[in-house]
Amino acid sequence: MSQDAVAPDHRSSKENPRRRERERTRGSRIRRVVLLSVLVVLIAAGGTAYWLYSRLDGNIKGVDINKALGDDRPEKLPTSGQNLLVLGSDSRAGAENKALGGGGGVSGARSDTAMVVHIPEGRSRAVAVSIPRDTLVTRPECAGADGSSVDSANRVMFNSVYSQVGPACVVKTVEKMSGVRIDHYLEINFAGFKDLVDAIGGVTVDVPQDIHDQASGLDLTAGPHKLNGTESLSYVRTRHGIGDGSDLGRIGLQQQFLLALLSEVKSRNLLGSPANAYRIANSATKSLTTDEGLASLKSLTEFARSVNGVDPGSMETIMLPVAYDKTDPNRVVAAQPQARTLWKALREDAAIPESAKKSPATGG
Repeated sequence: MSQDAVAPDHRSSKENPRRRERERTRGSRIRRVVLLSVLVVLIAAGGTAYWLYSRLDGNIKGVDINKALGDDRPEKLPTSGQNLLVLGSDSRAGAENKALGGGGGVSGARSDTAMVVHIPEGRSRAVAVSIPRDTLVTRPECAGADGSSVDSANRVMFNSVYSQVGPACVVKTVEKMSGVRIDHYLEINFAGFKDLVDAIGGVTVDVPQDIHDQASGLDLTAGPHKLNGTESLSYVRTRHGIGDGSDLGRIGLQQQFLLALLSEVKSRNLLGSPANAYRIANSATKSLTTDEGLASLKSLTEFARSVNGVDPGSMETIMLPVAYDKTDPNRVVAAQPQARTLWKALREDAAIPESAKKSPATGG
């Protein structure tokens, strides 16, 4: 029994070094496989992150406003904060925009919604001034899309400037009529607006009165309603279902919706989730046109961070004071001296007097 016991120990003493070597080799292979697997995952994740970034970055279209306008612009004052011109375009380009816009025979694009958003330097409040699309303005001399000069014109509808000459001329028109230096330009079309609202999961608005708009099919009773993207687009565009049927009646709805949308994003912390943030960012950027200074994801993100302190609850919304035109009552003109006082307050970053907020034309 003792010899039988010794023999296995003897064989084991010879085989242990080989076994240990095989185990070391096997362990080394396992570690290499694990390391290679981790490396592959990291590379894949990095590639995916780069692809996601590139996709969002590539969504944004840029317009070189500074180059188009040159030096003939209002002075940038030290206390003027940031001024944005935000346009909602009624472009029918593409099947989705055409379907959402209605009126299949309508071609081209106009500035369906226009707001000058003033954000004072380092503060949490902001002011949004809506410019009625039917306002008669003086369009300054501008450079066309092909570089040719387009002559100045008097008494043109504000929303026609976009289709006639382009976004840079809209910026120049706003600067000439207000004396306010526009720092940035943002434009979103029908499809982009709808997709953004759907990506957020809908927006709840408190409808101020019953709305029955046969033209758009919008049928809402007074009170709170959660609207999806298509309903939201109809809500901010309705003009036959509220007021006197003019553009003035719907401006209040547009301003109310803007605040509701901003509050929805902030209160639900929708940007706190990477998946939600990407879905919203993709929807927001794929139909977005900005000035050259914001035409990248990095620039847009940095700008968003710089105004992150703005509280939607403290944002003031105002319609540019207008009066019915004496020659054409279907059009309006800037009411004076209210409009001058309003623009002066924005230029100087001062409080807007109550008298400058009163519009003779109310839209019913």
